[in-house]
Amino acid sequence: MGIRVTDLFSGAGGLSQGLREASPKFEMVQAVEMDIDAALTYQANFEAANVVNSPIEVWLKDGTVADCDVIVGGPPCQGFSTLGKQIVDDEKNLLWRAYAQVVKQAGPKYFVMENVPQFVKSPQKDVFLEELNDGMLENYTASIHQVNTADYGAPQSRKRMIILGSRKDCPQLYMPLPILFQTELATVADAFRGLPMKVTDTDLPERFTGPGENRRPGPFFTHELHLTRHYEEISKKRFANIPAGGNRFNLPDDLKSPCWRKHTSGSGDVMGRLHWDRPSVTIRTEFFKPEKGRYIHPEEDRAITHHEAARLMGFPDNFKWVGSKTSIARQIGNAVPIPLGIAIGNELLKHFD
Repeated sequence: MGIRVTDLFSGAGGLSQGLREASPKFEMVQAVEMDIDAALTYQANFEAANVVNSPIEVWLKDGTVADCDVIVGGPPCQGFSTLGKQIVDDEKNLLWRAYAQVVKQAGPKYFVMENVPQFVKSPQKDVFLEELNDGMLENYTASIHQVNTADYGAPQSRKRMIILGSRKDCPQLYMPLPILFQTELATVADAFRGLPMKVTDTDLPERFTGPGENRRPGPFFTHELHLTRHYEEISKKRFANIPAGGNRFNLPDDLKSPCWRKHTSGSGDVMGRLHWDRPSVTIRTEFFKPEKGRYIHPEEDRAITHHEAARLMGFPDNFKWVGSKTSIARQIGNAVPIPLGIAIGNELLKHFD
């Protein structure tokens, strides 16, 4: 029998994919995801799993929690994120309680919860510790880790918080050591190897899946997502004036937006080019908009493609995606980089082998 896994707030399935690449022993038996496109993406890649397309709190009222050995997942983190309004009592911040409730009902040997580093400094951390001491998670011990995915082999610098939970009758699960001192960091050049730099196509193939009202575009393989956008002339001129490793500060005044002319300091990532010889910046949900961050190709005068963004996350070229270009970008930006999932999967394997 394999190692049965339930993925909560699964998104496209980054953590599940990482476990699967660590070993075929990991069997995805159940996933819960409220976004229809992400749920269909997960189902397309993990066909044997029972994928529930529902808010987790609704599913918990009537749904059946599957027996499993491991629960993974990343509850929504918008309230904790430095990019959000950081609303302390945001209802989304409390969804980790639903995660804890599933852990209590299923009783897995281990759980892995992923979130933004700000969780560690939030009031919810203290509530979480209370649940460990005398609450839904009282049968578990847990450790909290702040990690950078680049230290685990991802060609992307992305800081995350990982909570590793171990049932008290099982050996303690530990965070794997970073590869930082064992090998060189993966770079943008490593991720983009073999991809054409010139891109002209802009549209997804005409393909649809799902019945009736749930009919959605796709599925599309990662290698079909090497698509660019139609850019205005001013955008093309801006790209042409940004040198290797440069950003908006390199633009002449006549190509700067009024707000850029007023702000001569601040983020150097806006309208920035990625560096070939470094991991990328954090890939967010709007990586196709250079004004949102350092998302311009290292050499070409365009933003990175969905294919390139997926490569920076570690997704294989045969991974399948469902949804519009915007929806797929959101799924990519919200995912857990695959190499981090592989590292955690390898650590879990030690306790099952």
